[in-house]
Amino acid sequence: MLEALDLKKQFKNTRAVDGVNLFIEQGEVVGLLGPNGAGKSTTISIISSLLPPSSGDVRFFNESIIKKPQTLRKHLGVVPQEIALYNNLTAKENLQFFGKIYHISSNLIKTKMEEVLEIVGLQEKQNDLVKTFSGGMKRRLNIGVALLHEPKLIFMDEPTVGIDPQSRKYILDTVKRLNREQDLTILYTSHYMEEAEYLCDRIYIMDQGHIIASGNNNEIKGILSSEQTVVIEAEIIEDSFLNKLEYHPSVTQVYRQENAIHVIVPLEMDFFQTIIDIAGETETSLKSVQIQTPSLEDVFLHLTGKALRD
Repeated sequence: MLEALDLKKQFKNTRAVDGVNLFIEQGEVVGLLGPNGAGKSTTISIISSLLPPSSGDVRFFNESIIKKPQTLRKHLGVVPQEIALYNNLTAKENLQFFGKIYHISSNLIKTKMEEVLEIVGLQEKQNDLVKTFSGGMKRRLNIGVALLHEPKLIFMDEPTVGIDPQSRKYILDTVKRLNREQDLTILYTSHYMEEAEYLCDRIYIMDQGHIIASGNNNEIKGILSSEQTVVIEAEIIEDSFLNKLEYHPSVTQVYRQENAIHVIVPLEMDFFQTIIDIAGETETSLKSVQIQTPSLEDVFLHLTGKALRD
């Protein structure tokens, strides 16, 4: 459906995108993941025809959008990371405004607004000013705007940033439902690896302007198939304990996530006694030690050296 071919983008002395190749099949949910500064936003700007590449091409149903951007634009919906709504208008008035931008006829706009409000669960709030909405309600209306013109393809750039868990779950379930019931093709970026695991058929991992891995969940996790993750919880995690783990010769990666430490070691290694010894040396009071198969977060850290939220 959409294919990026050897995309490059140079900004003065910085190459933000450096030879990116990716494709999206019709009906897929594809994740584009990477730490801040990886080049994701620039790539999305290029493949949505907002920004011309320095070189390379983007094809929508095998037709170049670099030469003819309108080929894609009438079929594309975009949910930007920054909320793009008018606070002093109601939900209904926002949809009417964007409906006119999409050139939706006055005869059709009422029906489309009703459909969209039902999809995002805001029928009862349609006459309320957007400035009275919670962050989650604004995010849902933002998605509604992108659906008004019945796009074939939608780009969602971190649509759950800064909202409560209930709203986040509603949005994720809505995205999954749109994909399954309406066969909507979605490119999804997120700072939450569990969202990518839940939603995406395939994932691209991007760092420093390059695609460094791609595949479905199992294929990407297979990168660490010969390793295991040890998850350690302690009363207080001191730097001395963390440092000894990081510099142990058998340890591949160590990263801290909230109140736990994730340590990646070879699959055949029994690391339990080593952890007990290091805890004793550093006077660390352990709460639990668990062995897990590597997660997408572990693979991401292994490939980029950074947690996704960095």
